[in-house]
Amino acid sequence: MTGERAERFRALHAAGCFALPNAWDAGSARIMAGLGFPAVATTSAGLAFMLGRRDGEAAVSRAEALENARVLVGAVELPVSADLEDGFGPLPEDVAATVTAAVGAGLCGCTIEDTTADPAAPVHGFDAAVARVAAAVRAARAAPHPFVLTARAENFLHGRPDLDDTLRRLVAFAEAGADCLYAPGLPDEAAIRAVVRAVAPRPVNVLIGPREGAVPLARLAEWGVRRVSVGGAFARAAYGAALEAGRALASGEMEVIAALPPYGQIAPHMRSGETQT
Repeated sequence: MTGERAERFRALHAAGCFALPNAWDAGSARIMAGLGFPAVATTSAGLAFMLGRRDGEAAVSRAEALENARVLVGAVELPVSADLEDGFGPLPEDVAATVTAAVGAGLCGCTIEDTTADPAAPVHGFDAAVARVAAAVRAARAAPHPFVLTARAENFLHGRPDLDDTLRRLVAFAEAGADCLYAPGLPDEAAIRAVVRAVAPRPVNVLIGPREGAVPLARLAEWGVRRVSVGGAFARAAYGAALEAGRALASGEMEVIAALPPYGQIAPHMRSGETQT
């Protein structure tokens, strides 16, 4: 089963542009599957929120992230990729262990960031970042099925809007064997096109689109983007709706709650008859 899903996931990156929604639990994954998406990914922000924690503060463990991934793998018949943050450790061997465990969890791919979880120095130095990606690639290549390893350069999310350094990192990650390249937070079309050119023919993932403003998926495809993910956006939408409804209830107002999607709109996406064992 995993091998067939993995082949499908790899094929999605070969041509065209596809949307990869990020789910945080079985229910959200099943909604995405029911809407016809060809694959689904986890979200570190969504998982952190689900656990009552903040994202980006090393507050979620490798075991927790992989257990969440296993839940999604079991919930849908789609390929599942995981947001595995910085690989849950500073050293190349930490990252390799995370990727090996991801393969064992039935995942078809994962992303690895060049972040450190240290606010004072949030991004690994160039050599360390490349060594970590190289270790991740070696672990991915040891999988019994295709495994799409996506390497992320995080400069633009951490107050380092250095496109030249970002391009240098992504090119080095591609040369180290990363299957897909990703620099979330790119500011505009020119930056996205520059990334696509720099790592061609390797596929590029973007986060929603340029920061200067959202554009249709078709336009991102024209720019050469192969994969578009949404990070924690859907989880924020769900928690935002709960926040708005909760505020209304706390103030005694019921109109917002009465206008929420009815049970019958959500239930058809869920499985019938499952029980906990």
